[in-house]
Amino acid sequence: MIAIIGAGAAGCFCAIELKRRLPHLDVVAYESASKPLAKVAITGGGRCNLTNSFEGIRSLKEAYPRRDQLLKRAFHTFDNRQLMQWFEREGVRLVTQSDECVFPESQDAMQIVRTLLRNMEQLGVKLCLNHRVIRIEAEKGYRISFADDRQQPVHADAVVVTTGGSPKMSGLDFLQSLQLEMVPPVPSLFSFNISGMSPYMGIVVEPVTASLAGTKFKAQGALLITHWGMSGPAILKLSSHAARYLAENAYKAQLLVNWLGDMGEEKVRILLLEMQQTQSGKQVGNTHLPQISSRWWQALIGRAGIRQEQKWGEVGRKQLNKLVAVLTADTYAIEGQSRHKDEFVTCGGVSLSNLNLNTLEVKAHPGLYLAGEVLDVDAITGGFNLQAAWSMGYVVAQSIASAVAPKKVAEKF
Repeated sequence: MIAIIGAGAAGCFCAIELKRRLPHLDVVAYESASKPLAKVAITGGGRCNLTNSFEGIRSLKEAYPRRDQLLKRAFHTFDNRQLMQWFEREGVRLVTQSDECVFPESQDAMQIVRTLLRNMEQLGVKLCLNHRVIRIEAEKGYRISFADDRQQPVHADAVVVTTGGSPKMSGLDFLQSLQLEMVPPVPSLFSFNISGMSPYMGIVVEPVTASLAGTKFKAQGALLITHWGMSGPAILKLSSHAARYLAENAYKAQLLVNWLGDMGEEKVRILLLEMQQTQSGKQVGNTHLPQISSRWWQALIGRAGIRQEQKWGEVGRKQLNKLVAVLTADTYAIEGQSRHKDEFVTCGGVSLSNLNLNTLEVKAHPGLYLAGEVLDVDAITGGFNLQAAWSMGYVVAQSIASAVAPKKVAEKF
């Protein structure tokens, strides 16, 4: 029997692929919650951003800040294009948005959930809900114990752990007897608490470049001003890349924002000088740059010490230099982090040093595999985390099938 611990994206996908390859095997998925695929059902605001086109991603490290080498191997076996073909063969029509995020055409995450559960049922995967695993022990294969005393321990020939990320180390205690190396988990994909932003709530600027002062952490994309601070793709990407740095610094740091994307100081200075020459008689507050809304432009010129009613011809050199600095390197104090409502991703988990990276099998425990966010693998927002789960689930299914098939052949002789 193959036991899959965790009926999320990686676990369910692995179970399906396992049964397709080895129909004779008993595959049982144990889920601690009352519903399987709960995270898939709500991701992307309930629309399920199941992958990304990867267009514009020059290096996987851009999407997977810490463990891109593992994903390179996994994608060599099963990548985003193969995933899209997989779902389309199952009757799920997909659409790719302008931001390269891929969704079901129905814009309904439950279509993805139903597709996976239907496959599991048709293939004969047994699904056991409300089964919280509290211990896995290497004992004649593997012995799995549950929190509910009424649920008897089970023995499995192989185990696939796909429980997802745990915000606390205690969430990984069920693996304690296996003595695996762990990386302490910290939050990833969160927005920044910054005081004084509530009057500008709802303003979106795109694209911006957001970075952390004194570091190399940087991200581009849209920025959303909220009542508690700043969010949006640029901030979420930055939080992902700098997750451990921010945790180590108690989520206190200086945020630098280039409100004009990647435009440098000299180009911005030339742009402002042209505006000063062509619109010298107009008020600065009424002649904003097209990338920036009138409401936010007025706030920015105020940060540069320029009055809204001041005319361009009256702007002095020092004021112009200050405005250049505000537009290209506006500084804000990060005072904490807020979890994004649609994302709950962790940086950390089971260290990859435990694994054979080609098969995702634990080197010290043959027959024990791990996939998904339970591992020290995470990504930026945009469908990349789910793609990692699908790919790793597929790799594990292929690995187990490759290990089992020779044994079955040998048994015939």
